[in-house]
Parts: sequence; C-alpha cells; structure tokens
Amino acid sequence: MNFIKSIVAAGLVAASTSAFAADITGAGATFPFPVYSKWADAYKKETGNGLNYQSIGSGAGIKQIIAKTVTFGATDAPLKPEQLDKEGLVQWPMVMGAIVPVVNLEGVKPGELVFDGPTLADIYIGKITKWDDAAIKKLNPKVALPSDAITVVRRSDGSGTTFNFTDYLSKVSPDWKTKVGSGTAVEWPVGVGAKGNEGVAGNVGQTKNSIGYVEYAYAKQNKLTYAGLVNSAGKPVQPTMAAFQAAAANADWANAKGYYLILTNQPGETSWPITAATFILMHKEPVDKAASSEAIKFFKWAFEKGDKMAEDLDYIPMPASVVKQIEKTWSADIKS
Repeated sequence: MNFIKSIVAAGLVAASTSAFAADITGAGATFPFPVYSKWADAYKKETGNGLNYQSIGSGAGIKQIIAKTVTFGATDAPLKPEQLDKEGLVQWPMVMGAIVPVVNLEGVKPGELVFDGPTLADIYIGKITKWDDAAIKKLNPKVALPSDAITVVRRSDGSGTTFNFTDYLSKVSPDWKTKVGSGTAVEWPVGVGAKGNEGVAGNVGQTKNSIGYVEYAYAKQNKLTYAGLVNSAGKPVQPTMAAFQAAAANADWANAKGYYLILTNQPGETSWPITAATFILMHKEPVDKAASSEAIKFFKWAFEKGDKMAEDLDYIPMPASVVKQIEKTWSADIKS
C-alpha cells in the first residue's frame, strides 16, 4: 500500500503543478493504477505534462466519463458497442494483466496453494467455509491446512476486477452462474467488502485465514501470498508473465467490435485462467479538445515507451498490430 501511495505522491499529485495549463484528468479502474502511475511519473519527467488519475473503480470511472467530468474514463469491464454508440464514446484496450487469488494463511508461501475454478466458486458462494475442507485438501495434499473458518474478502465498489473474476467463476461453475452471475457488482452470498484493489489487498494482508482477489501487481507490491489455479486444460499454473502472455495470445482484437473482448478461461496448457484487458473510454466529441489531444499524446507515448515499465509490473503490453489499429481508431473517431 505504501508503495502505491508513494507513486501517487511522486507522479500523480505532483501533476497539479504541471506547466501544461489543463492537466489530463482521468478516473476509473484500480486494476491498471500501478502501471498508469508509473507511466504518469515518467511522462511528467519527460514532457512536464501531468496526469491526474483517480483510482476509484471501473463503475465510478464509467459514470465520470459519461458525465464529462474527466478527459478519459478507465474500465476493466468493456462497454458493449451499443452502449458506446449511445453515450458517444470510443473505447480501446490499453494494457493487459491478470487477476490472482491471494490468501493469508500462516506457514503457506506464495504459490504453494492451488485452487481450481469450482472450488474457488464454492468458497465465494459460501459452500466451502473451512480451510481444511475436503475439496481444498484434495487439491493440496502436501499443504498443512488449518481447520479455521475462511474469511472471504471481495470488492464493495463497482469493479472491473470483479467483472472479470465473476465472469470466470460463471464459466467454471454452473452453480455460480445461476445463483450469482457476473457483473461489475453482484449480490455476494458471503464476504467482507473492501474498496478497490488497494482495499482488498490491505484487508487480506491484515486478516488471518482470509482469501481475496486482486490484480497481480497489487499482490506483488503488498507481498501477499498468491495461489496457483487449475486452467481450462486441467493443468495447475502459477501467475507468471509467461502464463499471462499465453492467455493473452488468444485475444482476437482485430475482430472485436468496439474492442469488446473478455479474456477469462482462455484455452492452452500454460494459460493463466483469469487474464483481462483494461480499457480507456473517451468522447468522440470532447468538451475540451486541447485536453483530449493531450490525453491521446500520453496514450501514444505509453504505447511507444511504456512497454518495459508495464512488464516490470507484470502487465502485458498490447501487440504492435493492435496499437496500429487503435491509432487508426483515434484518427477516425475522436474529433480534435
């Protein structure tokens, strides 16, 4: 948490002193906040122009861009083409990443514990309530599991991370699909709510015998104990850049109308099951064209110079062919 807050202090809040009269304003997803923060800091140093990004959750980010109170919105739950048309918005993927289960279990090290989709769904639906449940023990015969109750932590705000997590659970558990379903906000059967990836990471870090789900950068930065997952090929995989890239490689962006594409439960023996893209939303006819133009410059810079920074935080950069496609979208659809 302190790491993330220090980025804000160094990179984003400092943006208010930028020489550029109208700093770029954005709001939304907490999922990409670590990489947007890193890019903002580097962009500020290189250009003197600032980015003021509010990490408030995808649902709130969508509301702000529709209300035209920010230059861009950010969401991990892509809007469908018909909604984009209705609101006069343009959408594109900015970077890809992964969602991981995190636990706080004494004596258990990162990667030692493994879940499959149905077991994870049963924990979040309230069917599995103890750590030494037979389903968890069967997957983890060599791990010493306590008989303590599981404290389930989930998002309390409208969240794209939740959208992708619940989309995955809906694909692997018919019980979850019929009883809960997927969305940026759902009627959680059990659990303690926390705001943002930051809140879930902080809650799990402070609560013994807990489980949560966060974007991988938050797990690493907060030194949380992540778990492996059994993927759609039935293979146990660990959250690694190679596993994230294997899942992302299946993404068919060229044929995704409005770039609407969900990347959960992708095929492949080495694919990580809960991989997701995060998206930018902008108006086709911006209120402040100067600010909109400056935002596009920032995103272009991030595509050209931000890949290494993204990879250092275990995000997956967009392929060059997709970036070219996105740049054509900017020219065709956003009036400057």
